[in-house]
Amino acid sequence: MILTMHGLSTMHCNLVTDIRVAKETGYEALEIVADKLLRYLDQGYAAEELNPTFRSNSIHPVVINALHFVDRVDPVERKQLLSEAERLCAAAEVICCQTIQLTFSQRLEGRPWPEIRKLVGRNIADVADIGKRHGVRFQLEPIAFAPVHSLWQSLELVEEAGRDNVAAVIDFWHLQAGGETHPDDVAKLDRSMIYSVHFCDGMLHQEGTDWDELALRGYMPGEGELSVQEWVEAVLATGFDGVWSCELASPRHWEWDLWKVARECRRCMELFLPGFPR
Repeated sequence: MILTMHGLSTMHCNLVTDIRVAKETGYEALEIVADKLLRYLDQGYAAEELNPTFRSNSIHPVVINALHFVDRVDPVERKQLLSEAERLCAAAEVICCQTIQLTFSQRLEGRPWPEIRKLVGRNIADVADIGKRHGVRFQLEPIAFAPVHSLWQSLELVEEAGRDNVAAVIDFWHLQAGGETHPDDVAKLDRSMIYSVHFCDGMLHQEGTDWDELALRGYMPGEGELSVQEWVEAVLATGFDGVWSCELASPRHWEWDLWKVARECRRCMELFLPGFPR
C-alpha cells in the first residue's frame, strides 16, 4: 500500500508546501492538485524544478488530479481539452508521475447512454493517445451528480476507448453517492482495473435537495454516512496494493493547520487499513 497525501485535503497551500507537509506527516507519496501544478508553471517555473524537492523529501508524485471534464464535445471545448491534456502529460512525464485523473461534468445531461459512451469514449481515446507518448496513464472518476456516475459506466468507457492506459479510480463517496455502485461490484474487479483509491467519507444526497458537494463531503473518514470499512474490504478483496489517497473536500477542514489536516487524514486511513495500529 502506498499511503498518499491528497493535495485537495490541504487545499489552501502551494505545491512545494504540499510536498514538505507530506514528508513531515509520514506519507510516501502525493496526489497533486492540477490547479496547484498549473499555477506553479504559470509563474514561469519549469516542471523539472520540482524534482529536487520531491527527491529531498522522499515523496513520489503518483497522481495528478485532474484533467477535468473529459466529456467536452463542442469542437472548441474539445480542442481545449486536448491542449490541456498535452500540457499536463508533458509535466507528468518530467516529474515521473504515472497517472492523471479524468473527471466528468453535467454537459451531456439528458442524452442517451449509448451516445454519451460513444462521444466520451472517443475523447478518452484521444487523450490516452497523448498520454501514451509521455508514458502516462489515466484513471476515470465517476461524478455522483453527473451522467457518468457509476463504476459500470467507467468500465464501459474503458472498453469504448480501447486503450490499455485507461482504468478506474475507486472513490468511495462518488460511487456510493452516485447510487448505482456497491462495494460488491468493486470486489469483483480485476485489480489491474484499479489505478488508485480515494479514501473518503461524507453524507449522502437527499432527494429533492440541491447537490452541494463540499457540504456533503466535509467529513473525516468514519464521521459520515458511508460504509467506509466495506469499501476498504472490497478493494482489498481484489488484491489491489497500490495508491490509497485520503481525499478531504472540506472547506471547514481547509481552515485547519495544514500539518494537522494531513496527520488526521493519515490517522483515519490507518484506522481502517490492515497492518496499521488500531
